[in-house]
Amino acid sequence: MFVNWRSSVFLKRNRIANNKIHDREEKKMKKILIMMCIVILAVSVSIPAASAADDMAKKLNDVLSKGPDAKFWQVTADDVLAMINAKKTDFVIVDVRPNPAEFGGGHIPGSIQISVQDIFKPENLKKLPKNKKVILVCVTGQTQNLPVVGLRALGYDASTMAFGYSAWIKGYRGGQMMQEAIQGAASKNYPIAK
Repeated sequence: MFVNWRSSVFLKRNRIANNKIHDREEKKMKKILIMMCIVILAVSVSIPAASAADDMAKKLNDVLSKGPDAKFWQVTADDVLAMINAKKTDFVIVDVRPNPAEFGGGHIPGSIQISVQDIFKPENLKKLPKNKKVILVCVTGQTQNLPVVGLRALGYDASTMAFGYSAWIKGYRGGQMMQEAIQGAASKNYPIAK
C-alpha cells in the first residue's frame, strides 16, 4: 500500500511537472505566434506605405516638372489688383502669414486667412475652392511657396503673389527684411563657387 501511495504521489508530481512544462511550451508558442502576426502585419502595412510614398513623390515631381512652363505659378501684385478692379470672382486670395494677428493689421481686400502651418488641415482645405484660382500671399513671398506644390498635387489651381505683401504694402516690413538681407550680402561678401 505504501509503495502504491508513493507511486501515485510520484505520478501526480510527474503529471504536474509535465503540465507546467506543457503550459510553458504553450505560452512560448503563443508568444512566437503573436510576434509572427505582428511582423506580418508590419510588413503588410509598410508595403502600401512605401508604395504611397512613391506615388506621392511621382505626383509632386509631375507638378514640379510643369513649373518652368507655368512661371512657377506666380502672379504679380499688378495682376491681383487688376483681378480685384475687374471684380473677377474666379479667384480667392489666401493670406498664409504664419501669425494670424497680422491679418488684422492689414490684408488684401477679400482675402481669407489660413496660416501656412495650418493650410493642409482638412477643415482648411475645405475652405479652398478647386474651381477657382487660389492665390497665396505671405510677408516676402518665401513662406507662401511652401504649400503651393502640395496644393497643386491635391488638384487646386494654386499660385503665389510674387514678393508677397512686400509688393503690395508700401514700406512693409517684408521689403525692409529683403533690403537688409541684400545689404548684408553686399557687406559680407559671401563666397560663391564657380
